[in-house]
Amino acid sequence: MRTFLAFLRLGRLQFLIGGFVLHALGVVMALYNGAAFDLGAFVWGQVAVTSTQLAVHYSNDYFDLAADRANRTPTRWSGGSRVLPAGDIRPRSALVTALLLSLVTLIAALILAANRPDSPLTFPLILLALTLAWAYSAPPFRLHSRGLGEGTTAFLVPGLTPLLGYYLQAGRLDALPFLAVFPLCCFQFAMLLAIEFPDVDSDALVGKRTLVVRLGGARAARLHNAAVLLAYLSLPVLVRAGLPPLVALAMTAAFPFAALQGWRMALGGWAKPAAWNNLGFSAVALLIGSAALHLLAFALLLGL
Repeated sequence: MRTFLAFLRLGRLQFLIGGFVLHALGVVMALYNGAAFDLGAFVWGQVAVTSTQLAVHYSNDYFDLAADRANRTPTRWSGGSRVLPAGDIRPRSALVTALLLSLVTLIAALILAANRPDSPLTFPLILLALTLAWAYSAPPFRLHSRGLGEGTTAFLVPGLTPLLGYYLQAGRLDALPFLAVFPLCCFQFAMLLAIEFPDVDSDALVGKRTLVVRLGGARAARLHNAAVLLAYLSLPVLVRAGLPPLVALAMTAAFPFAALQGWRMALGGWAKPAAWNNLGFSAVALLIGSAALHLLAFALLLGL
């Protein structure tokens, strides 16, 4: 039972919520654009999303073990699950689990591709997501150590996940999902910066050169605030390009929350260990909350 519970902690199941919300967002956008709901595509699409997420969690802890062992300031949102540094599970078990979960993703992709022969991008989209997920921390790419991990993840999680959900239902890619996910990609980018501040010393020690390591805390905090601001400044442009005004309006409901987060960053909260947990939580909540507001707005437009 202790080993089983350690495996669950290693999987960081709380982060799976985002995958469900973002995939559902893509599905609802497709329905809004006239697609008929396909239950099989929805279920197998969610299997692909969730298994990829879990594979990332297990593989990241395996490949980031040196950084996590060196980390003396982990939080609930950073520093890994702490399962492998504690010795609760052998590191190789985490890698094997990640490989098996990746196999589940590929099986789901093959099933979807076989059932949707008129949607040729199904398998390539899922394969791209899985490849980027592994490239984030696994050699030889180790994108998180090249200053590319934050942008890649911003594209992968709130970008590709809704796009996949949309494509599996609609069988095509339209402008709408690209417009809708742009602010969410900005929030994901800012979130990653927020949760990297507590890890900066240990990351630098083992050569994990994230953007916060490369830029330093003050410049990374300004970049965080610029990304959040860009998300909101983009809304008028996105509406003119075709984003439903109700969706943009719904997203502004989280603006006071985002402004408070930015204010705390500007005042130097990024450098205060006592603030790290709360800043990480706020950044995660801003992303997931905004995605949920997107989902709610499209559901209202559909009359659900």
